Amino acid sequence: MEAARRAPHRPAQLAHDYSLFAPADATAPKVCRDFVRAVLLTLDREPLVLPATLCTSELVTNVHLHTKGTTMLRVQLSPARLRVSVYDESHDAPVTPETKTTACRGRGLALVAEVADLWGVAADRAGRFAKGVWFELGEGEVAGSFRPHRIG
Repeated sequence: MEAARRAPHRPAQLAHDYSLFAPADATAPKVCRDFVRAVLLTLDREPLVLPATLCTSELVTNVHLHTKGTTMLRVQLSPARLRVSVYDESHDAPVTPETKTTACRGRGLALVAEVADLWGVAADRAGRFAKGVWFELGEGEVAGSFRPHRIG
């Protein structure tokens, strides 16, 4: 009887914190991207899926290309914000090289900077992980303005 009087569960109104460990493997970007997508869809945050999966893919790909070892992905979701952190075992700071717009590589952090509200390098360590690169998205800010364009 008491359960019938309670308000329905509303996952978008709660804070959530999830972690995933991905091995140093070429599948890590897809696994992490799919994990972020699953979390957001499960918690009724569909408008964040596209920008969040793009940024996650870029950060995890950088780990795969430029470091060795396991990746730790952390997804923190509050009613107003999403923060995704990607930790790796390298002490080297991420580099944002000057690249041509026609370059095939080297534009990942520039994409993250363009799509996310904020991004940066975590000031603290997470266990054996030496650094983390993170991005944040607001519920109505980037998610509402980021629109993919169809070519053709």
